[in-house]
Amino acid sequence: MKEKLPQFKNPALFNLALTHRSYTNEHSLQEDNERLEFLGDAVLGFVIAQMLYTMYPGINEAQLTHLRSRLVDEKQLGQLGAEFGLGELMLLGKGAAKGGGRNNPSLLNDTFEATLGAYFLDAGIEPVRLYIIKIFKPLVEKLVNDSSTSDLNTSGNVIQPQETFIDSKNRFQQWTLAHYQAKPIYQIIAESGPDHAKQFTAQVLVLDRVFGVGVGHRKQEAEKKAAEVAFAKVNSDLI
Repeated sequence: MKEKLPQFKNPALFNLALTHRSYTNEHSLQEDNERLEFLGDAVLGFVIAQMLYTMYPGINEAQLTHLRSRLVDEKQLGQLGAEFGLGELMLLGKGAAKGGGRNNPSLLNDTFEATLGAYFLDAGIEPVRLYIIKIFKPLVEKLVNDSSTSDLNTSGNVIQPQETFIDSKNRFQQWTLAHYQAKPIYQIIAESGPDHAKQFTAQVLVLDRVFGVGVGHRKQEAEKKAAEVAFAKVNSDLI
């Protein structure tokens, strides 16, 4: 990892980005990093979408969506958080720290997003945009090179991407539109575990019929697992 954590003009913003809810509860503080995580997630999604749109004019919306989801999923962002050393910097409550919170991909993911949100407030959109691109452009290039055996045009743009760029939710939606002329609906039906190790259970329905159930540490992950189960079932004629 060549990039380092950004420099903040207002260190209090960075400190807030590191502050987990468990720490605020133990120290009677008023604010944790969840609002900054929300902001950072939005900023990251926007910058990544713009970057992919510019880099790959030859691929469609579904493929762009899957590339973006691969770049900003919990595993990828959690790994980046670890590489930036956020695990040691996070302000965690004693229970979260003892429970392995400093190595928890979900917490590292959330803290990385909160750091981006804090940097956006500290420096504005252009510095954070350039910072994100420096980190993620090499990652997307590696992802495309590793995942695709497509033909390339003279500009190096993918013109026939492989189906590996279509994720489980998109594949299942294509199937439901073809067979039922309806889009699948995802619902979170259960939550369990402490704040630093939440588990979500999602189900996917088509016309009020449950096709799959999945579990994950984030809501999106649980929905993807549900879609994977559903798509596997319909392709095995189990539904």
